[in-house]
Amino acid sequence: MFNFEEELKKLPNSPGVYLMHDAGDTIIYVGKAVNLHNRVRSYFRKIVGRGPQIDKMVAQIARFEYIVTDSELEALVLENNLIKEYSPKYNTMLKDDKTYPYIKVTMGEEYPRVLFSREMKKDRSKYFGPYTSAASVKDTIDLMNKLYQLKTCNRKLPRDIGLERPCLNYHIKQCQAPCQGYISKEEYRTHIDQALDFLNGNYKPLLKDLEEKMTNASENLDFEEAIHYRDLYNSVKSVAQKQKITDSAGEDKDILALAKDEADAVVQVFFVRDGKLIGREHFYMTHVEGYGTAQILLDFVKQFYAGTPYIPKELMLQEEIADVEILEKWLSSRKGSRVYIRVPKKGAKEKLVELAAQNAHLILSQDKERIKREEGRTIGAVKEIAALLDLEHVSRMEAFDISNISGFANVGSMVVFERGKAKRSDYRKFRIQSVSGPDDYACMKEVLTRRFIHGMEEKEELNRKEINHEFGSFTKFPDLLLMDGGRGQVNIALQVLEELHLDIPVCGMVKDDNHRTRGLYYHNVEIPIDTHSEGFKLITRIQDEAHRFAIEYHRSLRSKAQVKSVLDEIPGVGPARRKALMRHFGSIKEVKEATVEQLCQVPEIPEHIGRQIYDFFRVEPEE
Repeated sequence: MFNFEEELKKLPNSPGVYLMHDAGDTIIYVGKAVNLHNRVRSYFRKIVGRGPQIDKMVAQIARFEYIVTDSELEALVLENNLIKEYSPKYNTMLKDDKTYPYIKVTMGEEYPRVLFSREMKKDRSKYFGPYTSAASVKDTIDLMNKLYQLKTCNRKLPRDIGLERPCLNYHIKQCQAPCQGYISKEEYRTHIDQALDFLNGNYKPLLKDLEEKMTNASENLDFEEAIHYRDLYNSVKSVAQKQKITDSAGEDKDILALAKDEADAVVQVFFVRDGKLIGREHFYMTHVEGYGTAQILLDFVKQFYAGTPYIPKELMLQEEIADVEILEKWLSSRKGSRVYIRVPKKGAKEKLVELAAQNAHLILSQDKERIKREEGRTIGAVKEIAALLDLEHVSRMEAFDISNISGFANVGSMVVFERGKAKRSDYRKFRIQSVSGPDDYACMKEVLTRRFIHGMEEKEELNRKEINHEFGSFTKFPDLLLMDGGRGQVNIALQVLEELHLDIPVCGMVKDDNHRTRGLYYHNVEIPIDTHSEGFKLITRIQDEAHRFAIEYHRSLRSKAQVKSVLDEIPGVGPARRKALMRHFGSIKEVKEATVEQLCQVPEIPEHIGRQIYDFFRVEPEE
């Protein structure tokens, strides 16, 4: 038994990280402290006004542990790592785990390339970004390769010069073939310098050059070339217009502001690189109940900049946050040069922060509307169905369907919806084993029996091992069983449940003559349902999904059966020889018409097998 009084006395007056555990030994909170003794003890004092969320967390603490560090900076880094590792319930968490695209110029190579990259390494390459749109980065790289005819292949130059023929890019005038020595290293470097100039935002000389080339081509009546230069000109202009100047100083900075409600927060980040706004992105923070803007911003800065490969020179925030000095020190050590955290109070910079805050509020309100609509389609629809059937609680629904063609390859499907959403990881397929003909009732009985017996056996195994939680698609039983049909299918399900001594509500999804859902069959009564309601739409989605899943499985079995070849019926011809024959002759018709000598030209076919193949296609079947 954990003795709080004794353990609190042992806490050192040192910086470090503390971890709070609940009764199940799950880590529910990770925090850092300048002084572990003072910080951890503060949780167990009777303090008024610290917030219901912290009180709720403290009530669940069954024990705590701590890790001593040499400095507060080390504690900050360790706290970040542990939060990322354990995702504690009561820590404010950054939901998004994004990796941003960069443009990488491989300056360490003799003939540099311009590449797309998701990470920023400490190598001799130059990186531009991060950008928020991967598509825009790829478009920009394609444009640069067209403009400057740069190498895109992996050939090692100058080692491989002349070893292979030039690729297609050379023939379509998108590369000057340094692999053949058609362009000197010095001349190629001038192209790279121009590309770097372009990436740094200096578009004017290029636009002027393209405009002159377009005009000259047009005057010489070379309209195809003029169109080519016109398209390049428009592409460069489009890229240039996306780069909005925000700061004449030309510095790199991130502008951060947030909006929050009771349960969620959205942090908006504007990315400014070389004085240009290159993009923006928003991030969701969860577990924010009881936390103010400053605390959420602090947690965001720690979590986000622990994972992003690029750190700008300056972070501009909407509010003052704690631990600024230690954060600046940590960010500076990660960047390799000084990083500043500032809160602008006036002028253009303050307006940018206000703009970021407005965007965050807009995203949060729009998202709440979307969530509200989504909940209507899902949780709201489930509540409608539960009310219609007079059931107290419905969360997990399972639906079953049978698919066959005249009794061939009978299969069953099980689809699962939880809280109105498809849970595809719990879907299951059944190959019918005991029924050979087209008997849907018998097939359904087998599927349901196998499903629930399997679940009961797994539960027994868990009980035997004293594991007190459910996992997998079979151990978790549904709150409502949905059958694709009316009275007949429902009675089969009720029979199976009665035999297994299970008490689960069963409802039939009744269709009309046009195979459209018209109502629900429950307790021997067909219940009409409003066809415009969200509940009806959810029932239709579940029914369609069960049908689709069964048909897809049946189709896959049919295709596998059709792969069987007539050659498989010949003694001595297995998959390897069948493939060899088809590779050599190209079709069954050619194999049929081949002589023994022709068949034996296939290396895998010895003479006696060749004779068997030849005879197989020429012996008349017995009457």
